[in-house]
Amino acid sequence: MTQEPVRPITRRRAATSIAAMACAAAGIGARPAFAATATAATAAAPKPGGDIVIGQSAHLSGPLAPTLRAVLRGQEMALAEFNRKGGVEGRSVSLVTLDDAYDAQKTVSNAKELLARPDVVALFGLTNTAGAGAVLPLLVEKKVPLVGVYSGSPVLRARHNPYFFTTMASYRDEVVQMVRNLVTLHQAEIGLVYQNSPFGQLMAPVVEETCKELGATLVAKVPLEVSGSDATAAVATLAAAKPRALIFMSFGPSMVPFVKAARQKIAAPIYCVSIANSRTLIEALGDEARGLAVAQIVPYPFRATSTLTRNYHAAMAAADLPVDYDHFFGYLNITVLLEGLKRAGKGVTPQKLVAAMEGMRMADIGGYTVDYSPQNHHGSNFVELVMVAPGGRYLR
Repeated sequence: MTQEPVRPITRRRAATSIAAMACAAAGIGARPAFAATATAATAAAPKPGGDIVIGQSAHLSGPLAPTLRAVLRGQEMALAEFNRKGGVEGRSVSLVTLDDAYDAQKTVSNAKELLARPDVVALFGLTNTAGAGAVLPLLVEKKVPLVGVYSGSPVLRARHNPYFFTTMASYRDEVVQMVRNLVTLHQAEIGLVYQNSPFGQLMAPVVEETCKELGATLVAKVPLEVSGSDATAAVATLAAAKPRALIFMSFGPSMVPFVKAARQKIAAPIYCVSIANSRTLIEALGDEARGLAVAQIVPYPFRATSTLTRNYHAAMAAADLPVDYDHFFGYLNITVLLEGLKRAGKGVTPQKLVAAMEGMRMADIGGYTVDYSPQNHHGSNFVELVMVAPGGRYLR
């Protein structure tokens, strides 16, 4: 394993469920604009040669918002860099981000507002799994693509959508890597804790199916509230089943009380999904974060060994920020979209962007490869496991 320092301070039942949530998510919600990366959300006629406008709905408020801030900052830095270098043949790209507070109905109402704007050529970076699922039919109706979501839920990938592109591996890809590793290490008696939200409820069956496919045994599964208020009780239930490993299928504030309680009661490694890897949460855990295994779906960011990571390091140095996974997650996601816009050209339209994305066959974006085609809109299945070392460093 290689150790790198980090500066201190970051398939059927599930598909039925997402369809039900998509039908339910039809209300209108409030949505303040994110001033740091957004222009005003008022519809305006596009000006010839004006900015290329992209729309996003994300949880800028609510209990999960803190874990997203660095990701959004990473987006901002990549976009600023792209525009400084000339944008798309001299046209800048502008990102409008609206707040949905991690509420699916607000995600849908935000998407409707953005899609109603004549200058929006694409949506990007939705963060709510149920909300994104409910938005997918709107893309077909409006013929506007969505490139990239901050959700690896496999149910979003269950059926081909001609206007939906993912940029990174799915949560199922991550689970397969975790379970395969545990089977290899003869730690195949697994306890699952999953977030008591649409995210966790959709992923629990995926973990169960993967365990069966790979020869592991799911000895217990328990829900966990987003706040983590029931962490002690969840750990007690898991401990009674005597698991040899735990899979933490949750993210946000519940991680800290759960890991702290688990360290006291269960002598087993804890494997976390990529979305749980927030630098602020790792810091809050302190020494108790040591030994956490985390699935990562972006390349190792701590060594500047590619054009992509060199540019990222330069951006982080200019902002006087420590290199981490959180910022790189946002930086890389929007970089894939920007590559598509660049290939679509100055006169980009939604349809031209779709064609450009579908033409990105084994495209190397400075050290990260995506592979799209008209039949395949899911560009990557890259996953690697890293371990949290003392001081919040990572081993790979």
